[in-house]
Amino acid sequence: MTLIKRQLQQVIEDRMFRGKAILLIGARQVGKSTLFRQIMDELEAKNSITGEQMLMLDCDDPQIRSLLQNANLNDIGQMLAGKKIVVVDEAQRIQGVGVTLKMITDHFPEVQLLVTGSSSFLLQGQLNEPLTGRKFEYHLYPISTQEVYDNGGLVLIKQSLESRLIYGSYPDVVSHNENAPELLSNLSGSYLYQDLLSLERVRKPAILEKLLIAMALQLGDEVSYNELAQTVGTDSKTIEKYVDLLEKCHVIFHLPALSRNLRNELKKSKKIYFYDNGIRNALIRNFNPVPLRNDMGALWENFFISERMKFNHYNHRYVNAYFWRTTQKQEIDYVEECDGQFSVFEMKWNPKKGRTAIPTSFEQAYPVAATAIVTPESYLEWLR
Repeated sequence: MTLIKRQLQQVIEDRMFRGKAILLIGARQVGKSTLFRQIMDELEAKNSITGEQMLMLDCDDPQIRSLLQNANLNDIGQMLAGKKIVVVDEAQRIQGVGVTLKMITDHFPEVQLLVTGSSSFLLQGQLNEPLTGRKFEYHLYPISTQEVYDNGGLVLIKQSLESRLIYGSYPDVVSHNENAPELLSNLSGSYLYQDLLSLERVRKPAILEKLLIAMALQLGDEVSYNELAQTVGTDSKTIEKYVDLLEKCHVIFHLPALSRNLRNELKKSKKIYFYDNGIRNALIRNFNPVPLRNDMGALWENFFISERMKFNHYNHRYVNAYFWRTTQKQEIDYVEECDGQFSVFEMKWNPKKGRTAIPTSFEQAYPVAATAIVTPESYLEWLR
């Protein structure tokens, strides 16, 4: 598959040269650096900016880290002389980077600063105060269904669905599908949460890996921190902390239970999903094709909910997301609340199996604006 143009590209291009830094946050390898390079390549192709007017600073390089961490105004001025675009890549690697970026933004307004960071809890903690009012901030996810459709139309959507369900949507995996298992095995190892391991609070990487595998095996089920703690051999407070950090690293996310009206609703339960199906399957070492799998229901649920989150984010739809279940085992896979109205989604890989009706008790208790049975034939309606 050729290089896919990202939805955020036009958004970022429209925000450039307005006197503010542009921050791009996301998990490792989702394409942040590539997106900025695409933008610079297009500007150069249009003769808007020459290659000599652009500078890429890779903060994985110890010399670059030293330069930016101990920067003064004179050094920065020499470094930026003649530059119009400066990319600071993996900025979270630099202690106190926010002060340096503020210095650039304040004193060199003619320079467009583009900044990537792989972990929001590291990057935003250093940047929010120094760059208050001085930044546009965006979140980049693995390739979305809308992006696949925009680049290849309905044919590519249909051709790639089963592959995306098994191997996910990380750009390198999509572009080199023949090497997907190897790429995902490397990505799902410690590289994916390297930033976590650099924190003093994460002292037991083995527990972190066991926790990820345990959550991958419980995909689509309610999770209990106490049960997870027993499974991986630690305490529930450690599980809670690690889950929170994994969310901030954009590896997983959770849905809380919706509970407002009915006495028999589950109130404290939660479900955990992965931002990418491929990462989940790599953790459990299962890349079997669709016909050989016994977890397609969970994979389909994870795929649609993660894709819907991308859709909502990129289209500025601000919703509360839940699942719903009662003690009588009535349930709804996914619920969105927007402006006091509820949209209800049931995911069915095979709609001929299992129930497809929305529980009457939910419709009586909540103002339902829309209901949907999401199948491989209908899912695009909700993702583009």
